[in-house]
Amino acid sequence: MLFRIAAGFCFVAVALGAFGAHALKGTLATHNTAEVWKTAVLYHFLHALGLLVLATVLPTARVAAGLFIAGIVIFSGSLYLLALTNIKWFGAITPVGGLCFLAGWLWLVVWPPAR
Repeated sequence: MLFRIAAGFCFVAVALGAFGAHALKGTLATHNTAEVWKTAVLYHFLHALGLLVLATVLPTARVAAGLFIAGIVIFSGSLYLLALTNIKWFGAITPVGGLCFLAGWLWLVVWPPAR
């Protein structure tokens, strides 16, 4: 199941990257948030790929996987919303997602998956 979730997140990251580069180009230019969108897609995609790797070493990596999923939703999600709406307070939510990413990586440092 985690593998499918990870593959879905990868699909969405590629789709949002393309959508931002083409369909949303004018909106992102108007708000001057193209770089924000690119950052959201980058972190989204990198952590989705990390989820794919974690899917092969379950169950010991479930906590890290959950933290990565939360990070994608909160970190990238808040940046997507910020880029689309230009409502600055969405940026205040972003660090919570960043902390989820950090906690997921730290979990893997302290409790690496068994081989």
